[in-house]
Amino acid sequence: MSATALTLSSRQDIPDDDLIAIAQLADRLGYHTFFTGESWGRDAFTILTMIACHTQSLRVGTGIVPVFSRSPALIAQTIASLDQISKGRATLGLGSSGRLLIEQWHGQSFEKPVARTREYIEIIRKALAGQPLNHEGQFFRLGRFRLGSLPLQENIPIYLASLGPRNLELTGQLCDGWLPIWLPHQRLPELKAEIGEAASRSGRDISQITVAPQIICHVAADSDELEETKQQVRAHMAYYIGGMGQYYYNLFCRSGFQDEAGAVREAWTAGDRPKATAAVSEDMLENITVIGDAESCRAKLDRFRSSGADMPVVAFPHGASTAAIQRTLEALAPST
Repeated sequence: MSATALTLSSRQDIPDDDLIAIAQLADRLGYHTFFTGESWGRDAFTILTMIACHTQSLRVGTGIVPVFSRSPALIAQTIASLDQISKGRATLGLGSSGRLLIEQWHGQSFEKPVARTREYIEIIRKALAGQPLNHEGQFFRLGRFRLGSLPLQENIPIYLASLGPRNLELTGQLCDGWLPIWLPHQRLPELKAEIGEAASRSGRDISQITVAPQIICHVAADSDELEETKQQVRAHMAYYIGGMGQYYYNLFCRSGFQDEAGAVREAWTAGDRPKATAAVSEDMLENITVIGDAESCRAKLDRFRSSGADMPVVAFPHGASTAAIQRTLEALAPST
């Protein structure tokens, strides 16, 4: 079976009844994991608890929660609780997020994110295994306590959102899965190889790490909806390139879209949002997203699999209707 996951925003742009209905459809269709992330909307764990209580087999995963937003002990407590409530279906997706969100929303200094993430993973692993948290690290000094209520799974999978060289190395060394975003299918083999090399140096194998890129997908009902969707995705992509600091701008440049990214950022900085949106090229949409009719979308998703994706994570354009989300899930349902 070809594993496929999905992710939906934790913001309140989809009513809870529709969110549950979408998750139940994904459960019936055989999707592997329901991910939700966390920025400044609702928290991920509460949403996933709701989903877990209304589904049977669908795994529930944070995709992602930032390490700066909670202590590692609290993350361990919370994911263990979710694992108990879901009867062993929890996955923990972590990431450092970005400087703007961490410093301006959480009020934390965005310092040494890779080293901090490494220490978080080490502490969380100890806690989830029921070990005493005797830890003397760069960021945390812990002692005396151990987790008083253990998860059902012997090993809750930990996925990492990573794209830079040091974070890719950390993924290969310590993690069970990789959650990249905004990645052209052509770059997957190169970056997967970097993770594999780091895994090998640590006595592990790339087969132990699930490659799960988040991909904007939309199966359009007609040509008008297709064009509308492309505009929505262009605007979303332009926001990341122009409005989310240096990280995503650098990512698109490294992916071969330096001219487009430069034009987007120049227009965004000047306050010209329509011009920034228009600077997102058709080539970017073609290689980074899965948009079109049902047949072409299935072929594009398979292209990501052929490039190294073990479990593509189907994401949706901002503003997508419940009907469009359900249509896309049905068209891209995992094959048996």
